Amino acid sequence: MTALRLTFRQLYYSNKAFWRNPAQAGFTFVFPLMFLVIFTTLFGNAKVTVLPGVEIKQSTFYVAAMSAFAVIAACYTNVAISVSFQRDDGILKRIRGTPLPGWSYLMGRVLHAVIIGVILVAISGVFGRIFYGSNIPTRTMPALVVTLAIGAASFAALALAVTAIIPNADAAPAVVNVTILPILFLSDIFIPVNNAPEWVGVVGAVFPVRHFSEAMQAAFFSPSGAGFEWGDLLVVGLWGLGGLILAVRFFVWEPRK
Repeated sequence: MTALRLTFRQLYYSNKAFWRNPAQAGFTFVFPLMFLVIFTTLFGNAKVTVLPGVEIKQSTFYVAAMSAFAVIAACYTNVAISVSFQRDDGILKRIRGTPLPGWSYLMGRVLHAVIIGVILVAISGVFGRIFYGSNIPTRTMPALVVTLAIGAASFAALALAVTAIIPNADAAPAVVNVTILPILFLSDIFIPVNNAPEWVGVVGAVFPVRHFSEAMQAAFFSPSGAGFEWGDLLVVGLWGLGGLILAVRFFVWEPRK
């Protein structure tokens, strides 16, 4: 059996294990929708500028923002934490002793996270359409697909990289949340930063979350053109490439003492 076929078999088993844990699956899908309802309830009637000359209700803005958050949660937070737990439980070490190539196992995990992220975006879009009247971006759908693919792959690579600094499974949630939550607040995800202090924009522009959020906004709300934000996608892709290089260099398969 080729390594590629083994990768897809691992994808199948990762998906099977995911749905056999109803609590994990339910929380994964409810979490972004919960934030969407909370933020639209608090700020839904205000107006926000998402693109030059494009002003929308914040309830509509949060459909795109929570879609971006869903991808980050599925591909960064969940992957980093679950891989850290599997490492501490000795699962990764045992997998390295099998004929299954290590990259096939990790690629299967990453592909599954990407699929879950895409499903979450679809659910958020339909939810926003039904309850908040937001438009589903049919004209700019190619831009949305490309943005999702680049964002999901990049954050999954960063998730594997960050496991190198996680000392043990108990510390995984704390380390992962510390590395992502502050950036989410500075990056047009939880709160629009149009009127924020200048340093917020400067700091947010350094990290990939802000660029991914802006690329998602363009894919959702661009009034003309194809909806691609190539500059933002380039930054996200470069962060993902850096994460991949660090993961290849420093990823640990065995439990740490």
